Amino acid sequence: MFGSCVLPVSARINAFLWALIFLTTFGLCSELKVRVRLADGQITEEVLEADSEKDSITLEFKQGDGTLITFVADFKQDVKIFRALILGELERGQSQYQALCFISRLNHNEFIPSESMARLRQKNPHAIRMAEERRGHDQLTMNVALNLSQAWQLSSHIYNMCSEAREAIYTRERDVQHWLERGVEGSVFETLPQTVDVVPVLLSCRSTRDVWQPCSCSFSLRLEWYPCLLKYCRNRDTTGKGSPYKCGIKSCSKGYHFTYYVPHKQLCLWDEET
Repeated sequence: MFGSCVLPVSARINAFLWALIFLTTFGLCSELKVRVRLADGQITEEVLEADSEKDSITLEFKQGDGTLITFVADFKQDVKIFRALILGELERGQSQYQALCFISRLNHNEFIPSESMARLRQKNPHAIRMAEERRGHDQLTMNVALNLSQAWQLSSHIYNMCSEAREAIYTRERDVQHWLERGVEGSVFETLPQTVDVVPVLLSCRSTRDVWQPCSCSFSLRLEWYPCLLKYCRNRDTTGKGSPYKCGIKSCSKGYHFTYYVPHKQLCLWDEET
């Protein structure tokens, strides 16, 4: 009644060879879901994706307040991309959500390689993970805006990640100098007002009462769990000589505190005195 769905031996061998060629040519791409405890005690699910062809990793999770955080490490271009989708306060005249993007240089050895990430598996997917090493906050003053239409010069990931942010894509002057020296065009960047004395005294949004005044906004996030180092063990042969091999990962947690200009406090209502 039903035809057989078992392929002949030769066809199965060909299928296997094509799959092997695909993996070799196009690289590994995998997804790992990890349950993580946030600083406020809530449990969230992190989704980690690795693409060895594009040489990038993506980490995404939802904070306790509903903010969706997406992080991309582009190893080809040595660029980090942070995106936050923040739920708006409709009763205070905000839109349904607000998108922010922060771009900075990726330093070597901050994360394990994408190829190693693509091979990660977990024995107990229901376990709640806590990082072995809890690192402090990086304080980042984001005083330059990025032109979305030209941002491909920094990373091909920025346009798709930050298209919803558009007028809220930020980086810092120190990184801009590095990229300019590497040949990135100056049209990619726009210096924000507080760095050219357009705003005489720029208060923090926390200290500003008028919601239509420009101010210096702050936004913090923490990557609660990510593989930051490869662990190596050593085999010993009969002569006593040892050879190292990869035998696991070290997990880290790291915070980021961004400060940046907004044309009015209405775009920074979370940064208020309590």
